[in-house]
Amino acid sequence: MILPIVAYGAAILRKVSEPITPEYPNLKGLIEDMWETMYESNGVGLAAPQINKNIRLFVVDSEQIFANAEPEDEIYPDAPGVKRAFINAQIVELSGKEWVYNEGCLSIPKIREDVTRHETVTLSYVDDNFVAHTETFSGMTARVILHEYDHIEGKLFIDYIKPLRRKMLQGKLNDINKGKVRVDYKMIQLK
Repeated sequence: MILPIVAYGAAILRKVSEPITPEYPNLKGLIEDMWETMYESNGVGLAAPQINKNIRLFVVDSEQIFANAEPEDEIYPDAPGVKRAFINAQIVELSGKEWVYNEGCLSIPKIREDVTRHETVTLSYVDDNFVAHTETFSGMTARVILHEYDHIEGKLFIDYIKPLRRKMLQGKLNDINKGKVRVDYKMIQLK
């Protein structure tokens, strides 16, 4: 089932999400709905707060970044990427050089900004079968993971941009909050 994406301005996007247990109701179904919603919205990642769930869950499919790359696109060391669900994730370590990439977000449509992030992240998490993992990711996969991880920590990519630039975007952000933006996917405004 395709779920509506929560628009910028909703309080849930600023909350630190709660851990879940294997008994979370219909977890497998929720994860399937998140995949379907993410693909329908042309995203490469989706976090539970973006579908109005205050839980530590996000899905990432960086494989499609590499599958859809043009020959002239920059090659990242993490090809061919990963497709997986991350539950109760915690960052163990950030490492590598910091690099800039132009990011966007399904909850903040029509805005893209350069964001500096670490090249590598080591993450502890459980998968959708509640098997524990500690794994290191790099390149574009690390970037997508860090973007989605921020969502479960109540952060947005616009928090990384300079205050003056953010002030210049305030009109567009207000329009998103008021539902005055057209998107090709379901979106809801919450307070």
